[in-house]
This record gives sequence, structure tokens and C-alpha cells, in this order.
Amino acid sequence: MIKRSFDVLFSSLGFIVLAPFLVLIAIMIRCDSKGPILFIQPRVGLHNKNFNIFKFRTMYVESENKGLLTIGNRDSRVTRIGYFLRRYKIDEFPQLINIIKGDMSFVGPRPELRKYVNYYSNEDLIVLSVRPGITGLASIEFRNEVELLNSANDPEAYFINDIIPEKNKLNKIYIEKRNFFLDLKLILVTVLKVLTK
Repeated sequence: MIKRSFDVLFSSLGFIVLAPFLVLIAIMIRCDSKGPILFIQPRVGLHNKNFNIFKFRTMYVESENKGLLTIGNRDSRVTRIGYFLRRYKIDEFPQLINIIKGDMSFVGPRPELRKYVNYYSNEDLIVLSVRPGITGLASIEFRNEVELLNSANDPEAYFINDIIPEKNKLNKIYIEKRNFFLDLKLILVTVLKVLTK
């Protein structure tokens, strides 16, 4: 109850306070490349149900047809403004809408694509027993995921066989230990990591 109240209050306040900045970002995206301002994609959330996640668009239109994973810091599918938005996690700001709607929380396992959830073991499905989050233990640990994928011979196989299991280990630790103060700590660590990147 405390977690949900915190999510609704601060996502609503954040949306109001950041509104002018979000409008500016939207204009920059529109001027930088053709296509919609928002990138909307189905993800798997609480109780194994799909929901649409909102992000600022950072890639050229139809880039997902060339692969679902972003590989390396200089992926040619990413727009000029997209590099900046990704570097400082600004592309995630529209997920405040997901939090207000109840699809997500500030802290929790990152919501994954159905294609990759299908590789979860039965034990891993516990990850879907909590609301997914913008940040979490696994998100912090794998903040350099794109660089890891770039160094792999087969990025998708590496993601499925190595990264997903390790992320889910951390997600399970979070679920076991989760409490309001841990959430606050993870939010603070995330902000510091982004600002010092």
C-alpha cells in the first residue's frame, strides 16, 4: 500500500514538474527524425499479462525489424537525439504514465518482451509476481548491457543464455528482500549512476 501510494504521488508530481521539459524533448525528437514521439511496445508485466510500455522514441522508424536488442553505444539505428536520451535515461520518463496507470512501479524487475519471457524457467516466473519497475537491482547491475552485447559473438544467444538468468537471480533477491527503504536506496543509486555516467 505504501509502495503504490509513493508511486502514484511521485509519478504524478514528476509528470507535472517535468511537463515543460518533456514538451521540449518531444519537439527535439520531432525535429531530429521522422516518426512518432513515443515508442510504444508490448511488455510482460504483473501476473504474466501484457501491457504497453511508453518510451520516448530513440530509434529510426521500424528499426525493431532489424533486431530487438540494442547492441553497443553506437547502434546505427539510434537517432542523434536518441543517444543523448538513452545516455541519461531520459527516454524512460514517459513510463511515469505506466506507473500512474498501475502497469509499473518505480522499482522492480524490468519488464521484458514476451519473446524472452518464454525462455524463463518455472522458478523465474516469480519475477512476474510483482509490478515491473523503471529501475531495480538487475537494472543497476546491467546498466552497461549494450556494451556487453556488443562484445558477444552472438548477442541474442548471450542475452538469452547468460544475461536473462543473471538478471532473474537479482530479481529474485529483490523480491525476497523488497521493502520501502530498499526501494528508496535503489532509486538514489540509480540517480547517482546516471548523473556520474
